[in-house]
Amino acid sequence: QVQLVESGGDSVQPGGSLRLSCAVSGPPSDYYSLAWFRQTPGKEREGVACIAREKTTYYERSVRGRFTISRNDADKMVYLEMNNLKLEDTGTYYCAAGPRWNLLPSVYDYWGQGTQVTVSA
Repeated sequence: QVQLVESGGDSVQPGGSLRLSCAVSGPPSDYYSLAWFRQTPGKEREGVACIAREKTTYYERSVRGRFTISRNDADKMVYLEMNNLKLEDTGTYYCAAGPRWNLLPSVYDYWGQGTQVTVSA
């Protein structure tokens, strides 16, 4: 059983930065891929970034060049560094773990509780 606990969400101004953290526990075989998703009321959950065990990364188009996902398997942590935040980045951010490297929510088996990111002027 994998458990994920996110932290680091906050309220920031446009152009600001945040670093989200997710502590991962459980069998490493169950988290080949680690990902960040976000959800805003009225919208479907959206894949933001994912990273494979080999540290290959993929980003949703709107965050490319602004966000960086990283993982440290020795520390069992996954991070999302968010720079140049925009109003539309507002949402609840969820850490997820699963066997496939993609940004489809349905393939992820384990989810954290979420951490709120609010970008407002």
